Order: sequence, then C-alpha cells, then structure tokens
Amino acid sequence: MTNNRENLTKVVTGKVRFSYAHVFEPTVDDDGNEKYSVSILIDKNDTKTVSAINNAIEAAKQAGVNKFGGRIPAKLKLPLRDGDEEREDDENYKGKFFINANCKQKPGLVDKKGRSIIDSTEFYSGCYGLASVTFYAFNTKGNKGVACGLNNIMKTEDGEPLGGRSRAEDDFAEYIEADDDDFLG
Repeated sequence: MTNNRENLTKVVTGKVRFSYAHVFEPTVDDDGNEKYSVSILIDKNDTKTVSAINNAIEAAKQAGVNKFGGRIPAKLKLPLRDGDEEREDDENYKGKFFINANCKQKPGLVDKKGRSIIDSTEFYSGCYGLASVTFYAFNTKGNKGVACGLNNIMKTEDGEPLGGRSRAEDDFAEYIEADDDDFLG
C-alpha cells in the first residue's frame, strides 16, 4: 500500500523540457555526495502541472513541520522557480518555471513505449518528456525549505539540444553516405 502522504507530495508532470541532464552518471556536489540531477522546464501555461507542484510543495511543508521545529517558517527555500526572473539571459527559460530535481539512486528512464533508455545519446538536455518527482522538507546547516527528489523520467520526443553543441549527424549531413545493401548483389 502506498503511503498517503507520499501521494500528496508526488507529481507526474505534463510535457516538460529537460536541461542540465545528469541521469546516466552522477555528479559530485560540494559536500562530496554523488547525485543524479536534471532541471525540469515547465511551460507557464501548463496550469495543471504548476498547480500540482504547488499543492505537493504545500503538502511537503505540512509534512515537514517537525523538521522546521514545530511550525512552518515564513522564509523557506522553495523548488519552483521563475525562469523569466532567475534565468533572464537564457532564451530556453523564457515563459517557463523550473525545478531542479535530484536523487542518490539512478532514476528510471524510459521512452514513450516504456522501454528503458540505456544509450546516453538518446536522452539529453533539450529533449521533452514527463517527470515523476517527490517534494520533501529539509533543514540542513541552517537552511530550511522544500526540495525536489527525482524519481523517474519518460522521454516523449526529441528537441533541439541545449548547451550549444551540435549533433554529428547534423554537422555532416551532406557528407554521410547512404547504406547500399547491395553486397549480396
């Protein structure tokens, strides 16, 4: 049976775009901890996802009252951020909210048919999909707030890669030779 409180803090997003994707190999944070992470860009017009995230954040605050010393502080770090304000120089964040999600264990990663994605070239910063995330309260080193845990990702479609790097297939498109399967000929 699933914990009811977990259901209140868990969200499966609508269509989002992924940025800063580190889902195949963990990165090491400032404290030496390995973690997988991704920035999830949510269109501001996706009111269903934004509302679900806000509700889950509120549920995480309520669940974390004990971590906060018995009451919810007036000032908390919250995971849902405005791309127009915090990343105003990045075109990809215009008209978007974003959350940074991470986890210690490798997240599940599937395509739209439910098949595992194991090739690191198939999932990249810039592609689109759905994300399963869970919000939870924290009180660490004097910082109090709500964080976002990454559960699983479903890639639903390709997108323009972010980060300025082009694909080899695109750079050499005019030079790539067609397969001539005439060796049986």
